[in-house]
Amino acid sequence: MNFRADTINLQEGTIEEKREEIKKYFLQTYELDEKLFDLLKDKKSIYKQPNRLRHPLIFYYGHTATFFVNKLMVSKLLSKRVNENLESVFAIGVDEMSWDDLNSSNYSWPEFDEVKKYRDEVKEVVLDIIDNLEFTLPINWDSPMWVILMGIEHENIHIETSSVLLRELNISHFIEEEPFSYCTKYSKQYPQNELVDVKGGEVILQKDRENPIFYGWDNEFSYHKATIKDFKASKYLVSNGEFLEFVKDKGYSKLKYFSKDGLKWLDFTQAKMPTFWIKKDDEYYLRQINNIVPLPLNYPVDINVYEAEAFCKYKSEKLGYEVRLPTEDEYYRLYDYVDAENTDANIGFKYFNQTPVDTYKFGDFYDVKGNVWQWSITPIYPFDDFKTHNAYDDFTTPTFDDRHALMKGGSFISLGNETLKSARYAFRKHFFQHAGFRYVKSDNEYRTKLNDNVYETDELISQYCEFHYGEEFFNVENFPKKSVELLKPYLKDINTNSALDLGCSVGRSTFELAKTFDKVLGIDFSANFINVGVKLKKYDNLTYKVRVEGEIFDDKKVSLDDLGLEDTKEKVEFMQGDACNLKSLYNGYDLIFCSNLIDRLYYPQKFLDDIPNRVNNNGLFVILSPYTWLEEYTPKSNWLGGYYKENKEVKTIQTLKDNLEDRFELVDLIDVLFVIKETSRKFQHTVSQMSIWKKKEN
Repeated sequence: MNFRADTINLQEGTIEEKREEIKKYFLQTYELDEKLFDLLKDKKSIYKQPNRLRHPLIFYYGHTATFFVNKLMVSKLLSKRVNENLESVFAIGVDEMSWDDLNSSNYSWPEFDEVKKYRDEVKEVVLDIIDNLEFTLPINWDSPMWVILMGIEHENIHIETSSVLLRELNISHFIEEEPFSYCTKYSKQYPQNELVDVKGGEVILQKDRENPIFYGWDNEFSYHKATIKDFKASKYLVSNGEFLEFVKDKGYSKLKYFSKDGLKWLDFTQAKMPTFWIKKDDEYYLRQINNIVPLPLNYPVDINVYEAEAFCKYKSEKLGYEVRLPTEDEYYRLYDYVDAENTDANIGFKYFNQTPVDTYKFGDFYDVKGNVWQWSITPIYPFDDFKTHNAYDDFTTPTFDDRHALMKGGSFISLGNETLKSARYAFRKHFFQHAGFRYVKSDNEYRTKLNDNVYETDELISQYCEFHYGEEFFNVENFPKKSVELLKPYLKDINTNSALDLGCSVGRSTFELAKTFDKVLGIDFSANFINVGVKLKKYDNLTYKVRVEGEIFDDKKVSLDDLGLEDTKEKVEFMQGDACNLKSLYNGYDLIFCSNLIDRLYYPQKFLDDIPNRVNNNGLFVILSPYTWLEEYTPKSNWLGGYYKENKEVKTIQTLKDNLEDRFELVDLIDVLFVIKETSRKFQHTVSQMSIWKKKEN
């Protein structure tokens, strides 16, 4: 089967030509994703959970369609959801983040036919938008069509990750037919690896948000430069045969080869060989996606970072000098050195499996791109002028830690953006991603760890950190702290078992509420925001930057201990969620606290229709808002106030009363002042109204 492997050129052609090209690209990706699951001979198998750290397969089948809807809603290209329930179930939980809900008891998975019908409905919605969306060329970061491409490239990623999960599922669940093309050049011989010279030089990556040639994720923009000294790299990717030497030398049992985290993984899995190898009667076999073959020693080994690092230590011992995984910049230098851009490779579904490591030649090397992803030693980090996209602000920033390793070059199943030199994907070090490695002998310096507790990459997050955790300004107290203090007298007569801080942002009010409540759940739409609370729970302190003026910033440090909140962290949990479409399990709260949220929602009436039902009898529903209605957040037709109707003023507090008074008693209205610091000499002074509602007995 032939597939379009490359991504869309955003500059060439006419509007209508580009529209048709994007439509075909979308259909290929959408249908190919479904075709993967057709490998299952019984659709009941889609409810299996091949990896206990990931969702059942049904989640990923529905997730890619839900992603389109969610991003189109956020971008206001879609005004009505396709299926609210499914879009809640399939929204979040793909990278094993601390806020991913992987508890299967919290889910009631829908029938396969229902999900297939939903996917068909979403397909028609997306096709209609592609047909009618007004856009200009070139398509760039701010174009509405960028969001469509975002959904397509996101699905390309999941085609790859779902294929890995399928590969982890027992082979008995698969059809015997082989609908894709396979390379069958299996051999019990393998080429002997050697180190080959790579001449040093400058590495420059530059991608312009205003005028990109191809779609890119936030971490690819905008500028990066490095100077790389001469080094040596292995001629071939490490083959199964070369790695078998490590296995036969009982490498997995020699703890000295594994890092501290690698040892934890080893203890957890009790691994003795690569996860896709099978040993039977002293013979080794390889599990491919939907078949098992005698282990081809000439194919690249497929492992995680911990195994690759351990092999490098083993190999160094054998060679008498150090070899290691390449850095990201060393990979780029090798890529340029052999002109990998214009060289054929096993990539883009040419085959549905790997090929021998000596098949695709790149100058003096092989497989500089394609075949398997290549692990690097570099943890993902932001380039200069890093910004998040407003439709997907948590694509990369949650991975800015030392737990996600960059991998380069693409695999046999990579499509679209994944095939580009500029692609920067990072996965957890224990994940499997059709990824192998080559090793280098190098004196180039490299980073191995990022500072987890520093938020220097996103000024918006820093501003929210200052607002939530900073001091008072002009005798106006810290807003989250003051809001909870003002609320405390009203908490004396209610149960204080559980509270929900909805729209919790970076989490200060969540921690403050935990002084009173036994359990507090903070939920925010932005994973970047809740990640601040997660890091404050985990680390002694967190550092962020505050603008002084122009390009001058001050470092600020905050800790729960300094704020008198150290004792609250065990009572606090954070989750990502949409306040207008929350999962049904979030209910039964003695308090739901919503601070400066309602006038930032895309559908506040739906919020009012739903959230009060999640409050216990005699519990409190608290809304704080300055009622700053703006069309950039809420379509004017969805405003709850701030407009005229039939020549009469419509104010938000009256709309709240009209919606809530049959179920709640309005206990009090309190004005709460807050000040936002923009620079050392510019501040915003605002008054938020806190309305306190008590749930009536049914």
